[in-house]
Amino acid sequence: MSTKVYDCISKIGDTIEENKDFLTDLDREIGDADHGVNMARGFHAVVEKIPKDDANIGAVLKKTGMTLLSTVGGASGPLYGTAYMEAGKVMAGKTEMTAEDFSAILKAAIAGIQKRGKAIRGEKTMLDALIPASEVFDEKIAGGSDIVTALNAACEEAEKGIEYTKTIRATKGRASYLGDRSIGHQDPGATSATLTLETIRDFLKEE
Repeated sequence: MSTKVYDCISKIGDTIEENKDFLTDLDREIGDADHGVNMARGFHAVVEKIPKDDANIGAVLKKTGMTLLSTVGGASGPLYGTAYMEAGKVMAGKTEMTAEDFSAILKAAIAGIQKRGKAIRGEKTMLDALIPASEVFDEKIAGGSDIVTALNAACEEAEKGIEYTKTIRATKGRASYLGDRSIGHQDPGATSATLTLETIRDFLKEE
């Protein structure tokens, strides 16, 4: 299981690298034009630093978060770093991950992002993708769906969240400086968060 977690995180890094220019272009419209570059650099460092054979999933997630925190610039480093570190707390000492664990991971990551970023849903951030994704995931699991089916629904909801960010004014981060000019642009953080969820879903499908 530990090797699978390493492989999944590595796949997330591959996805970020593949979408690096796209994410940076999105950020160029409303931010510092560095989201994709910074995230790709962070995940390169993660893949180099996290152990492939550590059976403690929580420890791997914590290490991922600490590495992102120290290597990703701007707001993304603290936010993503916190998300992974909070996920690590949920999985501390565990060597297997259930659907219920993943639900708890999403909730903990969201709570960490909210606390660190002092943000709520509806402010044109990654929360606009993650919160509805988490809610739908829980609904599907409660209804008896398997984790891949639930994740697929969560990804669809996250995509809707990305579309929603195009319709609202940014009130957090550098994008908030644009005021109403931020309307019409999708949030880079919501996009990278959705890409992460989609990569996890596709990884589990292959498994």
